[in-house]
Amino acid sequence: MHTLVLDEADQMLDMGFINDVKKIVKLTPKNRQTLLFSATMPLAIRELAEMFLQDPEKVEVSPVSSTAENVEQRIYFVDKTEKRNLLYHLIKNENLSNVLVFSRTKHGADNVVKALRKKDIPAEAIHGDKSQNARQRVLDAFKNKEVGVLVATDIAARGIDIEQLPYVINFDLPNIPETYVHRIGRTGRAGNGGIAISFCGKDEHPYWKDIQKLIKVDVQTIKDHPYPWHEGSPEAGEKPKNSNRSGGAHKSRKSNASKQNKKRWY
Repeated sequence: MHTLVLDEADQMLDMGFINDVKKIVKLTPKNRQTLLFSATMPLAIRELAEMFLQDPEKVEVSPVSSTAENVEQRIYFVDKTEKRNLLYHLIKNENLSNVLVFSRTKHGADNVVKALRKKDIPAEAIHGDKSQNARQRVLDAFKNKEVGVLVATDIAARGIDIEQLPYVINFDLPNIPETYVHRIGRTGRAGNGGIAISFCGKDEHPYWKDIQKLIKVDVQTIKDHPYPWHEGSPEAGEKPKNSNRSGGAHKSRKSNASKQNKKRWY
């Protein structure tokens, strides 16, 4: 039997490997069995399946837009330049450990790790520039709780299976809504609870709107934190939600700035 397996189809498409996949398909026999695996199933992947598969059987674990009910979701609207400070603030004030942080780029992941290490937070990065052996060493250290924070890109995080992972933080919001569902699905597994925290800069607000349309969940907005958007709020004009989970009490860096921020956020 001739078998062609296309794994991580959504990531191959997102990274621009579609032409390479087409070349591989042309080299395979027509009487093959083709298996396509994808963690997310946006329209582009469904079109890809129609291109390469003939009368396929569809196996779906759960609806693409579903998020686990036992995962508590929180969103922080944070100034883009202050994301690293907010991450450190939460880790220290909430005493977070065993945290999986998602970064959009390899360079960004390395920079987050450097910033945390400067403040004596044990952190490691895992991404495409790391060798397989290096990735495994980092992953083992994280599982053994020798490293408290693991910063990963989406591609490197595929295949990571960590039992009882309590926290997932979207340092960068994904531009594909289904990726958000996949990311936060790393926590809250096997009946365990989990917390998914997302940072949203002004430039990422369109991504957050798309995510909300997909998941249809009223995500808790954390307004009381030290690093909100400098001007305005995305929730302006909406009925404020009760939220006492601020990531710890804090003192504002400048009293005047604090008063202005409070006016904007409350």
